[in-house]
Amino acid sequence: MGYPQMLVPSSTRGSSLLHMLTLPSSQRNLLRSPYPSRIVSSRKLLYLCTAQAVAQNGHLSKAAGALSPHSRVDVLSEALPFIQRFHSKTVVVKYGGAAMTDESLKDGVIKDLVLLSCVGLRPVFVHGGGPEINQWLKKLGIQPRFEGGLRVTDEATMEIVEMVLVGKVNKSLVSLINKAGGIGVGLCGKDARLITARPARGGSLGFVGEVSAVDTSILDSIIKSGAIPVIASVASDKEGQAYNINADTAAGEIAASLGAEKLILLTDVPGIMLDVNDSKSLVKEIDIKGIKKLIEDGKVSGGMIPKVECCVRSLAQGVRTASIVDGRLPHSLLLEILTDEGAGTMIVG
Repeated sequence: MGYPQMLVPSSTRGSSLLHMLTLPSSQRNLLRSPYPSRIVSSRKLLYLCTAQAVAQNGHLSKAAGALSPHSRVDVLSEALPFIQRFHSKTVVVKYGGAAMTDESLKDGVIKDLVLLSCVGLRPVFVHGGGPEINQWLKKLGIQPRFEGGLRVTDEATMEIVEMVLVGKVNKSLVSLINKAGGIGVGLCGKDARLITARPARGGSLGFVGEVSAVDTSILDSIIKSGAIPVIASVASDKEGQAYNINADTAAGEIAASLGAEKLILLTDVPGIMLDVNDSKSLVKEIDIKGIKKLIEDGKVSGGMIPKVECCVRSLAQGVRTASIVDGRLPHSLLLEILTDEGAGTMIVG
């Protein structure tokens, strides 16, 4: 079954903004993405990424040096409309999946985040840390359990979750942002009552929570200062009991409360697929009505359902666009924000 009424024409995200640049074949192979139409943007974004390194380190990488001076200027010039469009706009990024465990991808995400901040965007970084939580639970002989994609969290597990997310993962990400030339400020939902939680599913999952309220006062101050908030998805209820919050959900609710221009969920899949076994079936852009139809028809299922529901809720509360992005794709953040091709599926209201 096709979805011509609900899928926004792919030309809005699939046409190239830029002319082809010529690179040596060795570099061309390194930059080739799963989506051939995105090769051009990947090449040009390579220079955008290294522009920051130039400012910080005073030299260009070998790959960027392969571009002629005119080509380098063209890259920056052609990125200008996107930079202008998103200047001073808040973009909430949920960080997870392979981009958290693969060191080269992690390094790329952090540098891209700092680059976006340097050119005037206001990124907010929300993270989970499932793989690292599982590693520590295993070390302590605790077997992880999941129901409907959510971690069943007893008292012992909650203690580990808070220690790993707030004490280890969060501070590690802040350090990486600072090292890359940005200013990272680490927080969790408990800080300044950023997120107030309540039990999810009536408490049947233990200390798994859902968002009851969001107070972005502390974030407003951090964002205005030019710093990057880095938020661990742990919160507490009004009595101070800690809860594990799904990071996608936390990111969506924070984006809505901030009136963000864009919500981006980094995942381990290309985006929403009409056929999970066919990469060509990627839906590049779709509206809320189309999403609901895909869910009804079983085209969206499993772990993708909470993600799209999170996106739909954020859109309904005023976020302009929400994207499910392939975090395995190098520089996926820049591709999603600074090109019209994107790096996954964009959902619009």
